[in-house]
Amino acid sequence: MAGVYAAGNAGPTETSRIHAMPYGTHIAPDKAGVTFRLWAPTAQSVELMLNDQPLVLDAQADGWHTCFSAQARHGDLYSFRINGDLNVPDPASRYQPQDVHGPSQVVDPTRFEWEDTHWKGRPWEETSLYELHVGTFTPEGTYQGVKNKLDYLVDLGVTAIELMPLSDFPGQRNWGYDGVLPYAPDSSYGTPDDLKDLIQTAHQKGLMVFLDVVYNHFGPDGNYLHTYAKSFFTEHYHTPWGAAINFEGPRPVREFFIQNALYWLTEYHIDGLRFDAVHAIYDQSPTHFLNELAETVRSQIPADRHVHLVLENDDNASRFLLGKRQTHFDAQWNDDFHHAAHVIATGDASGYYSDYDEAASHQPAVAHLARCLSEGFAYQGEQSQYRRHPRGEKTDQLPLTAFVNFLQNHDQVGNRAFGERLHQLAPPEAMKSLTEVLLLAPSIPMLFMGEEWQSDRPFLFFCDFNPELSRLVTEGRRKEFARFPEFSNPETRERIPDPAAVSTFEQSRLDWTVLHQPVHAEWLALTRELLSIRKQAIIPHLAAQTHEAPRKPECKILEKSGMIVEWPLANGKTLVLVANPSATPLTLPSPLSDNIRSGRMNVIYQSGDTVAQEIESGTIPAWAVLWKIG
Repeated sequence: MAGVYAAGNAGPTETSRIHAMPYGTHIAPDKAGVTFRLWAPTAQSVELMLNDQPLVLDAQADGWHTCFSAQARHGDLYSFRINGDLNVPDPASRYQPQDVHGPSQVVDPTRFEWEDTHWKGRPWEETSLYELHVGTFTPEGTYQGVKNKLDYLVDLGVTAIELMPLSDFPGQRNWGYDGVLPYAPDSSYGTPDDLKDLIQTAHQKGLMVFLDVVYNHFGPDGNYLHTYAKSFFTEHYHTPWGAAINFEGPRPVREFFIQNALYWLTEYHIDGLRFDAVHAIYDQSPTHFLNELAETVRSQIPADRHVHLVLENDDNASRFLLGKRQTHFDAQWNDDFHHAAHVIATGDASGYYSDYDEAASHQPAVAHLARCLSEGFAYQGEQSQYRRHPRGEKTDQLPLTAFVNFLQNHDQVGNRAFGERLHQLAPPEAMKSLTEVLLLAPSIPMLFMGEEWQSDRPFLFFCDFNPELSRLVTEGRRKEFARFPEFSNPETRERIPDPAAVSTFEQSRLDWTVLHQPVHAEWLALTRELLSIRKQAIIPHLAAQTHEAPRKPECKILEKSGMIVEWPLANGKTLVLVANPSATPLTLPSPLSDNIRSGRMNVIYQSGDTVAQEIESGTIPAWAVLWKIG
């Protein structure tokens, strides 16, 4: 898809959207010229290379370099020449038609005519997320390919798609977490207008669009900031990706990312952002970067828009989810739910899963899962045996909608050596019962692409770096798995798919031709049924629950493998789950709670025709799930 970006009709209209920012390019209101701005505090000299012609930038205070060209127009190619010998792209480039090492392109956002001016988003409690990777979601691997599947997603019953990172990355294949130009949607998927068209079409169909953004590091290839803005990074902290971003340093550093969040929310009309691995954002400033980002977004986005901010945070730091709406994040991905469910489904207690196994945690996995369902995090300050320190903070002041639960995501599938999906590691009965729990619980559910029909395609780790870096990545990935007993043999490690091979990427692409096959069609029908029930029977009760002080649910663990969870709802009703995600029938304690008796409440879902009747008689069948409300 690389090529010169050309968009619709020229001229701003009431349907135009543009985010004015201190970085990058600013096209004059009359279209007669462009201002270029670069923050390069450690460069000795900076020139603008506009269509291969050099122009001197004015060095201003605090490391800024500025130039106005009356000849520059939309579509022109430009770069910055540092110290007379290194041409670099604009770090705030809106488009990179020749990839991360090539010139940037001037883009006039007002040329795109938006047709979704009615769209204000959807309330958070209505969210059912569907995470997807643009390059492998469809055969086309483009924004247009995703657009072609929007009707399918609406019919499925999800209300939001979450795009894995789009920041321009090196090569044609990447998960997106190796991006280096966070303002430029990667050209391998299409043009900026193609992305905008996808977003507005989703809005027209009632779907929200979320974007995964990475503010904790840059990828290893194509980041030139260290050559002319050394203070952008600090050696005081280190991340798995090298020196940390200097959020405690000069103001332009944190402003670069705050403006990026506003850019996606305004210029692209994105409905929500998921912030990757914020535990790797180090900041001891009086106002933490994340708090400032949330407050800035809340203050600058119109109050009548529903905009949602979601964290990934291994620290389980609930403080970022607390407080007034003006300063907090809406939710966090709940890894605890996934880990507990994985142990239940597979029996695997290796690595971080050991924290959810009874041998290490002294609680059965179902107790961890029940705590996730009733309180949010399983770890709220307790000692993590795997991490060897206490983990998490209390959640008693948070609504359950502050947690995004899932059975699969890109990390939990793709970080396995062979990219196996959970249903390939667990019996189908376990998958069914856990899916029935996930999709009807009060917390926000998320599916990973293809999970709804139990796709057998793996999701592998893939990239497209230069040959030397690709070799190092391949060697490093195989060495990483050498510490696991099952990969102690070098021959076994050689079987791990090469991240740099095109075949690894192709294996990860969903196969849509299998949907008609009985096993996949049955799974798809089940997912649709559960999401339909969620829409009709669960979501109407969640709005008040989100904005009121939460009332504590009640939890009972049955014989270390079953659970009863009762959620008091804000309107005086109670939601009840009785579940036995195990192969052994369980005996209910006597006497039964009034909420368990089928005659006193409405059954909204049961995993088999006689489950409610059997539970009322005192037995929970193997793998049984019963949901009631009243």
